[in-house]
Amino acid sequence: MLKLSSCNVTGQIQALAQCRFLAPPAAFSFRRRTPLVVSCSPSSRPNLSPLQEVLPGQQQAGMELVESGSASLADRLRLGSLTEDGLSYKEKFIVRCYEVGINKTATVETIANLLQEVGCNHAQSVGYSTDGFATTPTMRKLHLIWVTARMHIEIYKYPAWSDVIEIETWCQSEGRIGTRRDWILKDFATGEVIGRATSKWVMMNQDTRRLQKVSDDVREEYLVFCPRELRLAFPEENNNSLKKIAKLDDSFQCSRLGLMPRRADLDMNQHVNNVTYIGWVLESMPQEIIDTHELQTITLDYRRECQQDDVVDSLTSPEPVEGTEKVSAIHGTNGSAAAREDKQGCRQFLHLLRLSSDGQEINRGRTEWRKKPAR
Repeated sequence: MLKLSSCNVTGQIQALAQCRFLAPPAAFSFRRRTPLVVSCSPSSRPNLSPLQEVLPGQQQAGMELVESGSASLADRLRLGSLTEDGLSYKEKFIVRCYEVGINKTATVETIANLLQEVGCNHAQSVGYSTDGFATTPTMRKLHLIWVTARMHIEIYKYPAWSDVIEIETWCQSEGRIGTRRDWILKDFATGEVIGRATSKWVMMNQDTRRLQKVSDDVREEYLVFCPRELRLAFPEENNNSLKKIAKLDDSFQCSRLGLMPRRADLDMNQHVNNVTYIGWVLESMPQEIIDTHELQTITLDYRRECQQDDVVDSLTSPEPVEGTEKVSAIHGTNGSAAAREDKQGCRQFLHLLRLSSDGQEINRGRTEWRKKPAR
C-alpha cells in the first residue's frame, strides 16, 4: 500500500509517477505524523510576519487542514503548499507525455495551464472558492469573477517529458481596478530558474459581463495573503513585461481565418479560457519560424471576452524594424514577412485576434522567438 505521508519529496514524485500506470487502489491509507511541539519563552519566540500577527487562524488555514487530517484527498496527494510565511505558494509538477509538443518539450500552452493551475491551487489553499477562479466570499455573494487583462510569460528553458518543475506564485494589489499574480518556474532537480511570468486581472460581474472596481471588502479579503512589500517576478527596469503592444493594422502578412471555439475551450466562467488565445495566436505564425525557432516570450492584452459562437481571425506580422537591426525575409505559407532579427537571432512579431464578423478586437499580442537549441 502506498503511504505518501511517510515519503520525502523525491519519494512522493517517484510514487506518483508510478501510480499513473497502475489501476486505482480500492482505498488509500494515510499516516499523519505527530506534530512537534516546542515551548518557547517570550524572549525566544521567533519573529512573526504581519500576517501571522494579525490573522493567525486564517493565514495558516491551509496548512492546518493538512496537519489536522481534514484536508481533501487532492490536498494530500498534491505536491504543493503555502510557503513558511503563508504569503506565496509552491507546487511541483511532472511533465506528462501529452503535454509535450513537436520540440519534445512542454508546449507554451502546457506552461500557461500549469500557471493557471498553481494559481487556483494557491487560492484554494487559503480557503477561496473551488467553483470559481479564486473568488472570495464577497465576490461570490455579488456574482463577481476575475478575468485576465494581461499575461506575460518568458521561458528560458523548456522542460522535457518526465522533468519535474517547481512553480512559486503570489498575488498583490494592482491599483483600484484589479490585482496581479506573478510566478517563478524552476527546474526542481537543479534549482535553475527556467521561466517567469506576470499577469493582471480585473473584476467582472458574471451576470452583466461588465467590469467593476475592486471594493474595499474584496480587497481586505485577499490582501491578507499578499506580500507586505512589492515583490515582482520582473523587478528589472524597462523589462519586456512593461512594453506596450502596438495594434496590428490591416497590413498584416500572415493570417488564419475562421477559428471557432470548441466546447472544451470554455471555462467555468462560461467564456473562452485565456490559454486558448495563445493557441489561436500561434496558428498564424509562419511555418518557417515554427520549424527553426522556439517561443521565448509572449505578451497578450485581453480586450474583449470571447463566447462559444464567436468566429475569430488570427493575424500576424513582424514587429516594425527599429534602428539598424537586421531584416530577414520570411516566406510564410499564407504570406511573406520581414521579421526583426537581433544579434542573437531572435525574431519579434505582433499579433491580433479579432471577430470575423465585424473586426472587433479581442486580443493583441507580441512574441519573441529564439533559434532552437541543438539537440
